[in-house]
Amino acid sequence: MDELEWLAERFEERRTRLRAVAYRILGSLTEADDAVQEAWLRLSRAESSQVENLTAWLTTIVARVALNMVRSRQARHEELLGPHVPDPIIDLADGTNPEHEAVLADAVGLALQIVLQRLSPSERLAYVLHDMFDMPFDEIAPIVDCSAQAARQLASRARRRIRGAESRPDSDRRARRAVVDAYVAAARDGNFDALIALLHPNVVLRSDRGPKPEGASVEVRGAKDVADRAITFSRLGLEYKPALINGTPGLVCVRNGQPFSVMGFMIAAGKITEMNILADPDRLKRLDLTAFVERDDTRREQNA
Repeated sequence: MDELEWLAERFEERRTRLRAVAYRILGSLTEADDAVQEAWLRLSRAESSQVENLTAWLTTIVARVALNMVRSRQARHEELLGPHVPDPIIDLADGTNPEHEAVLADAVGLALQIVLQRLSPSERLAYVLHDMFDMPFDEIAPIVDCSAQAARQLASRARRRIRGAESRPDSDRRARRAVVDAYVAAARDGNFDALIALLHPNVVLRSDRGPKPEGASVEVRGAKDVADRAITFSRLGLEYKPALINGTPGLVCVRNGQPFSVMGFMIAAGKITEMNILADPDRLKRLDLTAFVERDDTRREQNA
């Protein structure tokens, strides 16, 4: 085995961790894969004998690349186009794909991922690397170009903002699935009162339909307005497919055999407190939803 092959094996052993770091910083699976690939390119060109701790070295490279990508995105004002829902990690309802388990460690649900996206790039990176991946602040500091004490303060500010914004979700997955199923039944039946009973009075719904048409992406607050919207969309003839969205019960919605949206739910004390919906057609095409569409096609063929 030559040196490059040896490095490739060591890199693959760390790929899942590196992807998890990049996903938490970027909120995009595609960009996370790009950051990981860039780390491999840099490693393949580096003098490996000078790399004492390969895991730390690669994590630093991925973090630097991801940070630059976030800053470049903000410079182009790509995060100012309305509600943005990060790329969801989607599994069938009966269990999480082992490939996703490390990416979803630390209970990085879609709601938490949204909170992370609201932090400044430096706060986000300091919090992710220290609180989620145990990287010491003296190693984080050079990445964000500050002292170790300043890096500590960045993570502390991020921690406070996260605690202030994030609800504590119910831990019982079956109970959460029952709430999602009840939501689907109430929406299909147009049962406004049943929807109100399931929704927290201050529930937030974010619908990300992409930058065009302008104004299509919306944020709706309050149980009444969210229930009205649920009933309106139930009239489109959607097929609601149970799924795990970032490890928590959610839905993949299919219309006319094509993915229409992915819905993530935050459920606390038996009530829906957040609904995060990705309905951007371009981004949906980049997600692997074949299992849900194929199941829908098979069911129609069997009923024909």
